[in-house]
Amino acid sequence: MTLAQANYGTWHADPQREVAMADGHRPYWEHFIGLVPETDLAGRDVLDFGCNRGGFLQLLHDRRPFRWGLGVDIATDSIAAAEAAKGGLPVEHRVATDLSPWAGRFDIAFSYEVIYLLPDIADHAARMLEVMRPGGVYYAVTGCHTDSPLWPRWRTLIGGTTNAPVQDRSPDDYAAAFAAAGFSVSVKKFGFDGFVPATKDKRYYPKLVDAITYGAEHKLLFRMVKA
Repeated sequence: MTLAQANYGTWHADPQREVAMADGHRPYWEHFIGLVPETDLAGRDVLDFGCNRGGFLQLLHDRRPFRWGLGVDIATDSIAAAEAAKGGLPVEHRVATDLSPWAGRFDIAFSYEVIYLLPDIADHAARMLEVMRPGGVYYAVTGCHTDSPLWPRWRTLIGGTTNAPVQDRSPDDYAAAFAAAGFSVSVKKFGFDGFVPATKDKRYYPKLVDAITYGAEHKLLFRMVKA
């Protein structure tokens, strides 16, 4: 399974933007965790696919402590930073494109704005099915899809400022790939209803209303359950 064709140091071409990304994502991660109905993770093993610098697993463990967690990514510098920052948390971070060593290991998995980068979404869906236990649930968030009115602008911007190629897919494409792999698939609006900083990057959000409606209306949360 691959996030892209090859490993790289950081997802952002500018490593400083990589460091700052977690602060911008944190309110959305908080909202993400609040949407997940599995509130007791104490006896569960967790996967964060595309973990970057490990911030999501740190926040998740603080809000809903889990038994053990694994974060995987192909950004080598980001994985090193995640390992350095984990402290005493029961987590590991690996530069990994092959998840077969953890087949059947996870009760719940997450990815946040990662699946739109994957060259082969069908392969990703099949590999994720393999690593989930029966009844396991994979939650994937993305607003990067062809039904978003911001996508034509974003496709150019993301492609020009990051080290990962982007892909053109609709929500239907994502749902079909996971269903074909064997998951039971459902989806809802991410529905972020928190305050949005008025300083949002104008390159991505030409108008402030774009920043508000993106997280509320166009970002989607997919729920995939393994039978």
